Amino acid sequence: MSITHPVPVDGPSTGPSGIPLPHTRTSRFFDAIITGIGEASAWIWTALMLLIVYQVIQRYAFGLGSIKMEEMQWHLYGIGFMLAIPFAEIRERHVRIDVLAEHWPVRRRLWIEAFGLVAFLLPFSVFVFWNAIPYAKQAYVMNEISSAPDGLPYRFVIKSFLAATFLLLTLAAISRLSRVVAALRLKD
Repeated sequence: MSITHPVPVDGPSTGPSGIPLPHTRTSRFFDAIITGIGEASAWIWTALMLLIVYQVIQRYAFGLGSIKMEEMQWHLYGIGFMLAIPFAEIRERHVRIDVLAEHWPVRRRLWIEAFGLVAFLLPFSVFVFWNAIPYAKQAYVMNEISSAPDGLPYRFVIKSFLAATFLLLTLAAISRLSRVVAALRLKD
């Protein structure tokens, strides 16, 4: 967790939390992976919109409906949101309510941030990731399909995104923790 640039020319980057955090090699590496996946997955929303428009035209212009297309909408929606979670974490675009903390000294806020990452986010992310792997694997082994008539096959695909999401969220938490630790070292 060495600091690549202790204090950038314009100072440590400060997100919406207001906590100035320097970047580390770890954070740059993990953030690049998560950002790449997050930006690439943004196209899911375009695909979802086009699929919905197609479904509406089919239904109202031609009186046709498709359970597969309905399920594909749900899957794209779910995947889009799941892949947005780690992206939102590294960009600090998640919900934060710092009513009390916004008036505290930066050092105290850094310690609370570190505690929250180590005690809550990391264990939760690892726990869900660890349990999502057998969940997806079981769906693959059973060749699980939709219970709806004419539904989508390969249910393991959507279930594997749960594991992928929480792996990326674990990386995002490690990235953030490396930045918090670097900021605490700078304050000493």
